[in-house]
Amino acid sequence: MTNSAHELGGATDDEIRAALAVADPMTLRGLLYQLTGDESLARLPVTLAPAGNAEAMRLADKADAALVREKALRFLAAHRDRGAPDLPLGPADRLPRSMGLVAGVELPADELECWTEELAVDPFARGLRWPRTPDPEALAGFSVLVIGAGLGGLGAAVQLERAGIPYTVVEKNPGVGGTWYENRYPGARVDTPSRAYTHLFGVDYEYPNPFCEQAENEKYFNWVADTFGVRQHIEFDTEVRSAVWDEAAARWRVTLASPEGEREVAVNAVISAVGFLARPNIPDLPGAELFEGTAFHSARWPAGLDLEGARVGVIGSGCTSYQMAPELAGTVGHLSIFQRTPQWVFDRPGYRTAFPPEATWLDRNVPWYRNFQRLRVSWLSGPHVQSAAFTIDPEWSDPHTLSALNARLREQRLEFLQRKLAGRPDLVAAMTPDHPPMSARPVVVDPGLSVVDTLLRDDVDLVTAPITEVTATGISTADGADHPLDVLVYATGFRANDFLWPMEIRGRGGRRVEDLWGRDGARAWLGTMLPGFPNLFLLYGPNMNPFSLGVVTFSEMTTRFALDRVAELVLSGRSSVEVTEEAYDSYNTALDARERTRTWSDPRVDNYYRNAHGRSAANCPFEGTEMWRWLRRPEPGDLVVR
Repeated sequence: MTNSAHELGGATDDEIRAALAVADPMTLRGLLYQLTGDESLARLPVTLAPAGNAEAMRLADKADAALVREKALRFLAAHRDRGAPDLPLGPADRLPRSMGLVAGVELPADELECWTEELAVDPFARGLRWPRTPDPEALAGFSVLVIGAGLGGLGAAVQLERAGIPYTVVEKNPGVGGTWYENRYPGARVDTPSRAYTHLFGVDYEYPNPFCEQAENEKYFNWVADTFGVRQHIEFDTEVRSAVWDEAAARWRVTLASPEGEREVAVNAVISAVGFLARPNIPDLPGAELFEGTAFHSARWPAGLDLEGARVGVIGSGCTSYQMAPELAGTVGHLSIFQRTPQWVFDRPGYRTAFPPEATWLDRNVPWYRNFQRLRVSWLSGPHVQSAAFTIDPEWSDPHTLSALNARLREQRLEFLQRKLAGRPDLVAAMTPDHPPMSARPVVVDPGLSVVDTLLRDDVDLVTAPITEVTATGISTADGADHPLDVLVYATGFRANDFLWPMEIRGRGGRRVEDLWGRDGARAWLGTMLPGFPNLFLLYGPNMNPFSLGVVTFSEMTTRFALDRVAELVLSGRSSVEVTEEAYDSYNTALDARERTRTWSDPRVDNYYRNAHGRSAANCPFEGTEMWRWLRRPEPGDLVVR
């Protein structure tokens, strides 16, 4: 571990103390225990407390938090006085307990490997480890096509590069980043903590914000492409039109379209990293084609658009609309938010604010702090914290909520609305959803300035009457009102349930994915493989939108699974691997049963969590550690290698 010794070396005790004041006491406790073995740290009591949209353990006594910081000060001062040399992590056999002190509970034995990976001490822990050296000729003769250069595609490219497996990435945009290249609307930012929104190999990347905005996320993905030498393998402005399995050759024949025209390539395996929030959904509104102003989807925000003084209408009430509103208000002449269904908003301190300098100082100067803070953030987004928030209690009886925790969350959210909108019961009512919390995507907002504050402005209207038509000059609503507009923004989401669309994918015997999914929508085995479609791996496939652990972790787990299968083919000389129909059916039967226990199965909500068949093809009802275990060590009989 390399630290900025010149910074720590010149820091006074007061400067170190000031930095430690912003540190997470649970993180410090586990880290100090790992580095020192101080048993008094392990004896500090913890208690369950609110943590975002759930509850998690924290130190029970504020005096104990101060004690941990004081111990950290003494440790760092002594480390400084020794010249701040590189510091080893400490005994491996101490690590499980240290991680448990960060979490506040003892970690299950069968999850230790997963959480040790999340610590990112080994930044390539989820990469391919060849069980033996492959034959150079066999390796050189195997090729992989990765579709998409966003979060998943770049992660796969980095691991393929390190493994020495020949690959090409095709990306429909002119640059890397996927959704963070496309979504450039004002206010676009992550709604999960940025520390957990990096790959393991990005643990030392210095983020300026707890929740980074679009430009910083795009910067990270460019850093990945350049730091790990994968940009040269990316073909930009290139889309996959079709992929057809050639049985005789045991290859995928892929038709690519670029500005130079169409061409066909043959590859041994395809890794799809296209995501599922990639193709804009435009509602079919009467008269939309008549609008004479500027109209566009939020994911296609025009470069250089000048909105000063403009009358702007935003259709939609999801994350995008709510993020956009406080950024537009005060800049535009008038803002109208057309809301069909309100969403529960969860305030997060620092959502729109940069880290204080002390926080990034800790990252640079406290040995292994980045790793342990990443673990803490990952734990808070993991199943032991999040599962209860997303689980229906079948014994709970309440018309508005689904469990005791769900009821507490609802009360907290209502209190936030009532406090922010004091004196405006009409707005409180308009912003209070009919559905229970966690049955739709929770929307993260800043406690200081959010869409809720924006609604109190004189130049902002919340329109809840249904849209009847779009006119040449604006929007008419069912209450008889006309809303004049110069600019119309469709913040109406994506075609989330149209997985792999608009690509044509044909497997063995010409079978189409539409045929496989004809009964009730998109499905996969472990979210990544389809029966009859050999050597095709989906990184963010059906039912892989996680509620516990993060999308990056899920992407890394499926990437390692895919590369392990590729390694088996290269080493064995076999040509294909696919999941059996039986395993596919068995997994999805279990998935449906678990789905019925999750909050998003509540019938009062209608969004992309539910497809046309009434089930979720998007969300993963299994806990992240379950998916980790199954993807890490799949049942041998579930796969057929030919």
